[in-house]
Amino acid sequence: MKRYILLRFMQLIPILFGITFVSFLLMYAAGSDAVIQKYSLTGQSVSQAVIEAERRELGLDRPMLLQYAAWLQGVLQGDMGRSFVTGADVFGTFLDKLPATLLLTLLSVLLTLAVSLPLGVLAALRQGSRGDFFIRLLSFFGSSMPNFFVALLLMYFLAIRAGLLPVISGGSTLSAAVLPTLTLAIAMSSRYTRQIRALVLEELSQGYVAGARARGVPFRQVLARSIMRAALPTLLTLLALSVGSLLGGTAIVESIFMWDGVGKMAVDAINARDYPVIEAYVLWMGIIYVAVNLVTDIACKFLDPRLGAPGTEGSR
Repeated sequence: MKRYILLRFMQLIPILFGITFVSFLLMYAAGSDAVIQKYSLTGQSVSQAVIEAERRELGLDRPMLLQYAAWLQGVLQGDMGRSFVTGADVFGTFLDKLPATLLLTLLSVLLTLAVSLPLGVLAALRQGSRGDFFIRLLSFFGSSMPNFFVALLLMYFLAIRAGLLPVISGGSTLSAAVLPTLTLAIAMSSRYTRQIRALVLEELSQGYVAGARARGVPFRQVLARSIMRAALPTLLTLLALSVGSLLGGTAIVESIFMWDGVGKMAVDAINARDYPVIEAYVLWMGIIYVAVNLVTDIACKFLDPRLGAPGTEGSR
């Protein structure tokens, strides 16, 4: 197991360098100037000499490879630089925004599991019934609506019309987190419900289920100890991908509700061409997905040691 973990870790390190280099190259190729963008956002009018002097101060006059090398050297030394717009330390700003995103991620995942697990299992056990049809219909509508549309619907009915919740968040509180959590959980739970239904149906058709019922084993015990355990690796992989996306910050939802998290920070940085903040966000996203995939691979291999073995179906 230790050798497997080390091998997977070594394979994922080059991915991080590739992600950061490509993102840096794309920002450089975009052609927009961070200094000009900053002054245009503030409405100030300055001379070209001032712009050129600030570009030299920020190192934007150097070739792209030298800029990337300087940034990478700083990151390896624990320094992500300073914001072009505010002048604040990028890493400190990122840490200030991270708790809000962690809270939103935790609440969304818990609500998704609380809704999708019972509905998916119920739909599978009642296959072909009206309840199964109704659950599948709801999951179809839930997964087909984009997050921004769901956010606007919830905002209109629950905040504006009913007045039950704040329209925009005034901080990282539980009451302010209700609307963005519901927005994220509706689409996620719809997808998970269909996936869980398919996984349970596949396991119900296996011979061990019929054999257990023939031996008089209670079906609840078969469901909990055998069926759900067999479906756990696939469910864990799906959950890990969703958690990675949420931790990266769902930018649209955070921007709509003014949730002061990592995603909103990235949107503001993109609009202002704040390259150090953008690159820190890209690095965070890369680390999250690499770490989540690594942990998921280890967990799946622990649950089923055959995964990753040569000649097996789960070979990678």
